[in-house]
Amino acid sequence: MDLPWLIIIGTTFSVYLVIGTGAAVRQIGWLTEEADQSLLRLMLRVLYPCLIFSVVADNPALKQGENLYYPPVVAFGSIMLGFAVAGVVARLGRSATGLTTAASRRQFTFSVGIYNYGFVPIPLIRMLFDDPTLGVLFVHNVAVDLTIWTIGIMLLRGSFGRDWWRHLLNPPAIALAVSLAVNFLGAKAYLPTFLYQAVGLLGQAAIPMSLVLVGATMADEVAHARRKGGRIGDGAKTIGWACLLRLLVLPMLFLTAAVLLPCSIELKRVMVVQAAMPSAVLPVVLARIYAGDAGVGLQVALTTSLMSIATIPLWIVLGMTLIG
Repeated sequence: MDLPWLIIIGTTFSVYLVIGTGAAVRQIGWLTEEADQSLLRLMLRVLYPCLIFSVVADNPALKQGENLYYPPVVAFGSIMLGFAVAGVVARLGRSATGLTTAASRRQFTFSVGIYNYGFVPIPLIRMLFDDPTLGVLFVHNVAVDLTIWTIGIMLLRGSFGRDWWRHLLNPPAIALAVSLAVNFLGAKAYLPTFLYQAVGLLGQAAIPMSLVLVGATMADEVAHARRKGGRIGDGAKTIGWACLLRLLVLPMLFLTAAVLLPCSIELKRVMVVQAAMPSAVLPVVLARIYAGDAGVGLQVALTTSLMSIATIPLWIVLGMTLIG
């Protein structure tokens, strides 16, 4: 096969090594919490849009209609499938799951249902595949954002928010729309070479910076849990169910869909990588805003992330074998 074990394992470890670096520099005080907001704004408003433009503005895969309308459908379906499977388990009862409150059950469903759709898949896809596949991932992720900020937030808070649309009018989404227009019109040929190169250089900084910030955020959440007197190992039943669903059951369902759906090879690759992903860190942050259970969110995100260091290569190798 074209992707040997060692390449996938090495790529996975390199991504998590950068995340670990972010956690380490936070612990020793080289990256302060005060700097996070400035770096996050820089990443979301400049670096990430530049990465999207450099990948999408001249992307042959995104000139195919199926790579514009199929990825959003797949993204919505995958998130809803995750919510449905996790929701069934969350209702098994306290003795079976360790979930004691309605907020903890909603948080479990929300956290298990949302995979890490951006910060880890982007470097993996860029290093393992090509820019056409990465462009399809960006289209896919817009629909993931839409699903999270509408149905996901409604699930977490128990009601529908009125300001969901504000989260969709963000620089990355605008950059994707502009980039798709440039790609469709073939306007990239009229851009000065030095400008396109500068955008590409800025875009290359988005991946390492985002991974460092993910590591720092996880270190902060662990420290916050310790200050409250909790332990990450608490809730063994909850953790066990989260790992079983996120790292075994849902990947099997995702890979089945990747094999059976009549979609492009680029989207199939995206589905394979997303199948291997752990739960996202975003639900932990949102739990503090929308009255969720941040403790459950942290347990799910941290344990599935740690376990996925071993499972990501297994699922990607299996998935690439299945889709040929």
